[in-house]
Amino acid sequence: MTQHNESARPSVPSSPSAGVPGAPDTSPEQQVTLRSPAELADALPYLLGFHPTDSVVLVALHGDRGRFGGRLRLGIPRSGEEWPEVCDQLAETLLTGSSKRGNRPDGVVIFFCQDPDTAAGQTPQQVMERLRPFAQSLRRACGRLDMPVHEALCISDGRFWSYCCPDPRCCPPEGTPLSLPGTSVMAAAATYAGIEVRGTLREMEDRYTPLTGDRAVEQRKALDTAAFTMVPRILGGDGCEPVRQETLALARTLVDRFHAAPPPPGRPAADACDDSLLTDEEAATVIVGLQDRVARDRAAEWMEGPQAAAVLRVWRALARRCVPPYAEYAAAPVTLAGWVAWAADDQPEARVALSRALAADPEYVFAQLLYRACNEGLDPEPLRQCLRQEQADRALQDAVRAEVERLEAATAATAASAGQGAGGARSVRRRTRPGGPAGSTRPAGMTGPAGKARARRRSPRKGDCSRQERPQ
Repeated sequence: MTQHNESARPSVPSSPSAGVPGAPDTSPEQQVTLRSPAELADALPYLLGFHPTDSVVLVALHGDRGRFGGRLRLGIPRSGEEWPEVCDQLAETLLTGSSKRGNRPDGVVIFFCQDPDTAAGQTPQQVMERLRPFAQSLRRACGRLDMPVHEALCISDGRFWSYCCPDPRCCPPEGTPLSLPGTSVMAAAATYAGIEVRGTLREMEDRYTPLTGDRAVEQRKALDTAAFTMVPRILGGDGCEPVRQETLALARTLVDRFHAAPPPPGRPAADACDDSLLTDEEAATVIVGLQDRVARDRAAEWMEGPQAAAVLRVWRALARRCVPPYAEYAAAPVTLAGWVAWAADDQPEARVALSRALAADPEYVFAQLLYRACNEGLDPEPLRQCLRQEQADRALQDAVRAEVERLEAATAATAASAGQGAGGARSVRRRTRPGGPAGSTRPAGMTGPAGKARARRRSPRKGDCSRQERPQ
């Protein structure tokens, strides 16, 4: 079918939860009907929350009116040899994810987003032709799973092409220009609903990209020093808990500092401001300390409250300090950033951050679990409750431990005081004799019952004929 078939016009709710898996359906009065490929192309950034770059995006359609459901994004593989296998995986993943939520797709809309390589003299139309086999392979993969592709668009350098419509009157070979930003029906509905588009995917990923140049050199030196002093303590066992306490205390100080300094408007200026709020040594200490799983899990408890935005800024700033060869260390702060964003229902930021975390360390289990849960549309509240309970349990344990230590200290002080008093009494008894002269230093055992002096008994020596002295 083509985009002119009115029987399956895709529509998207205009609420901020538009297309979010598990979100309730909105009433017809709150829906926006998209009637052409141009309106579909204009709607894509509002469906994702950003402009995808170098990406293939699949959007599930449900019902006779083609209501938008779950969506799936993947970076376009560079090698065409990977395309058939990737297409099968994409189609199966979209079907599996939608079916888990009880909404098997009735159709699919596909977007291919890639700008030309101007340095190589590539044109947008050449990009479209290069991706045509990818589009055909993906359409076949979806068709094999009984998910017909209603539309497949290529968006490149401000123009779009349809892979499904052969009519040059509406889809000319040179492509069709996109509407001016903010002028489409979807843009108006999104503005009314409070949906924000935060630039391109590349711009969002840049917020987690390590520093370069002289600043990177200085940060690497600080990381070398921190790793040399802290890693043995973390692995040694006895020094692990003090390292955790030091890491979390410093991280909390940074959060307070960031919270007290709101960022200026604009992403570059805001990130530059945040970078100036922490030193290389502070960043290195927290980054290395977060490599301890327990410290990272305790930091994950800072996912809500008035300082949540500052917490997210701190994790972003620390991610930018994970310069080579410490790029893998970024998995911890970037995963924490993704968790804070997901807990705040900021799914675009969460997906970008968790994807970056897995790029830094594909085997990072915490990032794997969060990424899967976020993509499957699960509710983060059960995990939030679990972390709240752990925080409360640990606070209770700390309070009990502090009370026990206080009681032990009080008992020890009482015992020491009692022992000191008993020792003083014994000393007085040694210095005085009942009935004897004051200040006498003769042992008490040398006085008799009436205070009379008692003679020392002597054993008779051999040849000593004198009679043994007896007490008088």
